[in-house]
Amino acid sequence: MFVATLLTNPETPILDRVTVESLRNAWGGGDAIWLNPGVAAEFPVAEAPANLWDVWQDLQNLRIDLALQPATHRKKRLLIADMDSTMIQQECIDELADEAGVGAYVADITKRAMNGELDFEAALRERVSLLKGLPITTIDRVIRDRITLMPGGKTLLSTMRAHGAYAALVSGGFTAFTARLAETLGFDENRANTLLTDDHALTGEVAQPILGKQAKLDALLEISARLNITPAEAVAVGDGANDLAMLNRAGMGVALHAKPSVQAQCTLRVNHGDLTALLYLQGYDSADFTG
Repeated sequence: MFVATLLTNPETPILDRVTVESLRNAWGGGDAIWLNPGVAAEFPVAEAPANLWDVWQDLQNLRIDLALQPATHRKKRLLIADMDSTMIQQECIDELADEAGVGAYVADITKRAMNGELDFEAALRERVSLLKGLPITTIDRVIRDRITLMPGGKTLLSTMRAHGAYAALVSGGFTAFTARLAETLGFDENRANTLLTDDHALTGEVAQPILGKQAKLDALLEISARLNITPAEAVAVGDGANDLAMLNRAGMGVALHAKPSVQAQCTLRVNHGDLTALLYLQGYDSADFTG
């Protein structure tokens, strides 16, 4: 048995009963359940429809996301999340680079690295080298003036933790940002790369070893083992090529507003919903949300 979930951006609640019931009828599904009127609904189906991805594309054109997954064991005990363009709406290194006057150049490298076109570690070292001499105080200013939370993040963390889940922020970005974000959102722990500094400025180097794709997968496996659960009991969310290993190993791997090459390798794709989509995918009703 499978469950089909339809959802959209909570800021524009355009999901209507006709759309949900029409698809339910076409797929011979069971009764529809509204998790949040206008925003999210689900219904069971006996088997995976042959036209799943054709329907997915049609709904994308209507700004509606569609996901199909096994109906059992949906509520997860571990959340493991990327930071840049996932829990926040920016790429921290791009914002620092903009302050250093090399924003456009670095942003292009970031885009290509996240789409899997460049080696992540080499691309990170190149971008960090361009930050040499940037005053350390720039980090606080970027956090204050440039970084905004991805909508739904606080609700996602609060709700999952209220139901006993553990939350880890695992980023290819930097500890100077993840530590602050983890405290703000309520993550239990955070892992990221460390920007090296002298007394007053960035040195243009990053501490070794670099936390990349393998390190994210390792974090999923290590934290699961420590919690005495399996990776199948985890939900992972990210947007870049360096997230793919953990997304594909977690029981629920969600590509959130992800790069094209990442979406192509993930079966759960959220392009229109916010981070509360991860709650709907687990079967939470909006009445269950906290925070």
